[in-house]
Amino acid sequence: MSAVDVQRQLELIARGTVDIIQPNELEEKLKSGRPLRIKAGFDPTAPDLHLGHVVLLQKMRVFQDLGHQVIFLIGDFTGMIGDPSGVSETRKPLTREQVAANAETYRRQVFKVLDQERTEIRFNSEWLGAMSTLEFAELGAKQTVARVLERDDFRKRFAEGKDISVLEFYYPLMQGYDSVHLKADVELGGADQKFNLLMGRTLQRRYGQESQVVITVPLLEGTDGVRKMSKSLGNYIGIEEPPDDIFGKTMSINDEMMLRYYELLTDRPLDAVRARHPMEAKLALAELLVERFHGPDAAREAHRRFEQRVRQREFADAPVVDLSRDRHDAEEGMPLVDAIHRAGLSPSKSEIRRLIRQGAVDVDDAPVTDALARLSKGAHRIRVGKRRLARVII
Repeated sequence: MSAVDVQRQLELIARGTVDIIQPNELEEKLKSGRPLRIKAGFDPTAPDLHLGHVVLLQKMRVFQDLGHQVIFLIGDFTGMIGDPSGVSETRKPLTREQVAANAETYRRQVFKVLDQERTEIRFNSEWLGAMSTLEFAELGAKQTVARVLERDDFRKRFAEGKDISVLEFYYPLMQGYDSVHLKADVELGGADQKFNLLMGRTLQRRYGQESQVVITVPLLEGTDGVRKMSKSLGNYIGIEEPPDDIFGKTMSINDEMMLRYYELLTDRPLDAVRARHPMEAKLALAELLVERFHGPDAAREAHRRFEQRVRQREFADAPVVDLSRDRHDAEEGMPLVDAIHRAGLSPSKSEIRRLIRQGAVDVDDAPVTDALARLSKGAHRIRVGKRRLARVII
């Protein structure tokens, strides 16, 4: 693999990351030319994935597209303990039945982003569930209590006199041992997982392996633009939500968050996104996300229905002009030029004809370019230019 190839890989991998520990080690691994083993672990503690999870899946897909081997690790064993990251008290463990059900849901959802043919799915119960008491004791001897207490959440709970179970101490050790067993070259995770990911580096060295590179990605803010995306906070976009919901929720985010979503959830060049009108860019993002999870046909239909709803809202306050008593041929309808003129949308019929020929007139959400067109009996929505609107009854 040439140096240019390696440099390009580094650029793609680094996009939207928080930490790469260590960049020089990653470069050396890439220079080897062999497919790297890329590990990312998911505890099946909830059944539904949202765009916050997709940030990590998207980075995994980048590695896949670069020719590397992705290992989607379902922490069915560690999931029964519960990740203590960021929590203020001991978690209630999940049952085996809950873990199994959630894991199966994950398996169905992740291939909306990952390439199934290039994804290795593993469960850490394969090796952790088979460890003997002696092997667990040896694992515990690889790290000190002082080092584990360096974690912010553990340190705070210890200082406040809150319970920390010995089992929770084992969680980062078991996550780290996953990297040892899988011989991971790179481990990906959220920025809040940094301590656990670094434990993998430590344990690999102590088990005589080359240390994995740790790459962390940001925690994606939700549709409110402030708090981390979370189903419990109601600011999430679920990947199995209906197309119209995904499209509408995406359109509700602000322009700053739109750029962040592009950076973390897509491979689109950000300079090209910034060069577009924000509304056009947001519409394209919404369609892109729906297409990823529901296909191109669903994306186009969701876009069309969104535009239709927007237009209907715009016309909600438009004036209603009743021309039903005006004289015209009932069968052939009223000339469009006359209807626009009588509705007061333009003082000049010659200007109306020019605007129609230029495609600047819509009737019932469809452009009309024939200056001789006529309106049939009934109610119609007429738009002249961008802002002149009327509901006309013929």
